[in-house]
Amino acid sequence: MTTLIEENAIIEKTRALCQSIVDHLGATAVRRNIDTFLADANARSQYEAVVNKGQALQEKQSKGGQLDSAEVADFEKHRDALMNNPVARGFLDAREELHEIQHSIQKYVSKTLELGRVPVAEDLEDDHSCGDGGCGCHNH
Repeated sequence: MTTLIEENAIIEKTRALCQSIVDHLGATAVRRNIDTFLADANARSQYEAVVNKGQALQEKQSKGGQLDSAEVADFEKHRDALMNNPVARGFLDAREELHEIQHSIQKYVSKTLELGRVPVAEDLEDDHSCGDGGCGCHNH
């Protein structure tokens, strides 16, 4: 019974955290940038084309195929156009900010579970892993 009560308290606090995130994002450019992107069919189409072209190139390469310069140039042309579209750029920046928020929350929760207490700044310093396997996002 104690576990159920504690679990409900954790869920309640988690929901409060989620509401804080929603409140924060609702008052930022992140939400506006995402909404603007979703309302812009041209930007969405550009994004989808770049994603599809990139996936096709990765798939070809993973199957041992050689990428010719024309297909790489075509991908780069579309990617550059996407990056020069302010609506798409705003969306990509918003997506990155959301990833950073998510990573930060995951890091705090993981450290809390690992340490059995709320981590302090020193506990989080120089911690560039995203778990045992890592996510690869810090391997630049």
